Amino acid sequence: MNVLETLRAELTISTARLLATAAVLSDDDIAAPSRLPGWTRGHVLTHVARNADSHVNLMTWARTGVVTPQYPDPAARDAGIEAGAARPAKEQLADLEESAAGLAEAIEAVPAKGWTTLVGGIRSPGHPAWYVLVRRIREIGMHHVDLGAGYACADWPEVFVRRELHDVMVSWPHELSTVSEIVVEEVKEGDKHHQIWRELGSGPVVQGDAWTLLGWLTGRSPGTGLRVMPEGSHGERPTGADAGPLPAPPPWMIRTAPPHLPITPPEEYPSTTPS
Repeated sequence: MNVLETLRAELTISTARLLATAAVLSDDDIAAPSRLPGWTRGHVLTHVARNADSHVNLMTWARTGVVTPQYPDPAARDAGIEAGAARPAKEQLADLEESAAGLAEAIEAVPAKGWTTLVGGIRSPGHPAWYVLVRRIREIGMHHVDLGAGYACADWPEVFVRRELHDVMVSWPHELSTVSEIVVEEVKEGDKHHQIWRELGSGPVVQGDAWTLLGWLTGRSPGTGLRVMPEGSHGERPTGADAGPLPAPPPWMIRTAPPHLPITPPEEYPSTTPS
């Protein structure tokens, strides 16, 4: 199974999970605040639906080779979200279903060579069209948590967490960094292992499991349970050392896609691990 097949299967599952959550929300639930400041759950769901439409534009670009912007401009994006945010639950669900189905059809229509087309979003850089699938899965996974309707960071599938944490780290804004290293704890066959992302900037070392780290780095979690150690400790807490409180993470998603993506869809993504 190549990466396109894998990502399409993952997108189908993540979409179904979001639709299942949306299907049980009442009108009052939709009007209630989400976990995103200033947004109701209706704002979040409308954004996810309009995001699907915007990715249809990118699939059209990939299929035809004709530049088709994801959104006309940021103002049009925001206006579309505001226009649909106050709709009742039944309309929100129908919109989510229809927009997801439209995107699935657009994905199906892209020929093999189309996945190498360079497309772009509102922010730079551009990226090969196959990475649109990663971006759409990201939108669903992150905003599913943002609904505050029972789906949490701990519910993210492992494949999602590993890929998103990889993309956060390879896109790291070194000039804005608040930490020097990120240490990811993993348990394999009963043994604990560490993956270390080094030379991130100045600041303490932050260590924890992948789910908690991703939630903290993306602003979906306060990072409860993460350990803070002095710079240079490489995940080993010196006796009596106190590195202070957990710092705020640097800004997330300041780029549309990570650097150095392969143009041709790879067999798997990501295919690299930290040192």
